Amino acid sequence: MTEDDYTLADVVALLVESGDSGPISHRYSEDVPMPSVEMLSSIVEDLRCVLFPGYYGPSEITPDTMPYYIGATLDRVERQLTDQINRGYCFVCDKNQIDRCHDCETRSRAMARAFVRSLPSIRALLLTDVEAAYDGDPAAKTHGETIFCYPSIRAMTNHRIAHELYKLGVDIIPRIIGEMAHSDTGIDIHPGATIGKSFFMDHGTGTVIGETCIIGDNVRVYQGVTLGAKSFPKGEDERLIKGLPRHPLVEDDVIIYAGATILGRITIGKGAVIGGNVWITRDVPVGAQVIQSRAMEQSFVDGGGI
Repeated sequence: MTEDDYTLADVVALLVESGDSGPISHRYSEDVPMPSVEMLSSIVEDLRCVLFPGYYGPSEITPDTMPYYIGATLDRVERQLTDQINRGYCFVCDKNQIDRCHDCETRSRAMARAFVRSLPSIRALLLTDVEAAYDGDPAAKTHGETIFCYPSIRAMTNHRIAHELYKLGVDIIPRIIGEMAHSDTGIDIHPGATIGKSFFMDHGTGTVIGETCIIGDNVRVYQGVTLGAKSFPKGEDERLIKGLPRHPLVEDDVIIYAGATILGRITIGKGAVIGGNVWITRDVPVGAQVIQSRAMEQSFVDGGGI
């Protein structure tokens, strides 16, 4: 049979057949569908409105109406998030064992409630990030400008939401929320990364922060910085070993300039300054400055140039 002989029904049958087995087989359950990216996007935007009321959501909100607005929004978020967390559990379950997950809904509700209780602490951290953005960029005229306009604040809002869900043991949902920010801003932060208060990514585009990275307080990074893994050890089955600490530890008050690449489970000491476009795979002492070798001086001939 040639390609021209295939009917639409043939194509459909082949796609269904190829999705019935293997590691990327169709995910389905008669009772619980997969997580919804659209619904999770709506939840995150509702949370953004709660964390920065007046900046996002209804612009006419007042101190008198704010408690009602936040309460109604969180009530909706908790119910929707419970459903999405439950879907996430079923997503990672073996599809032949989904009927064993009889306690998933109860566990999902408890996790959604625990997450909602964490929102004041998430907001407190985000306000330190806003302050760091305002203090760290002379172009910022107001704190509100950083909330509205800075990709760092948008990405960190997603990250602090995703990281809290990650700590609670929620499956798949944190990765989806992290990838939303990645798509929106070009900033790629794994939800497992631990980031202290007053964190600022100036410009931010192309910044990558790996799963087991731990970043202290008052750290500033510029665009194109990579905090990644140096190597990926394999097990006896030749598959990558998951979950090993493999990303940098960045202590308090560190500045990392544009294009720097820092790889492996190394420590960048407190107060260190990492220059642009450097490549680092060893520990950096407290207070050290790491820069590129000084560029060779160029000689010019009369009437000429480079």
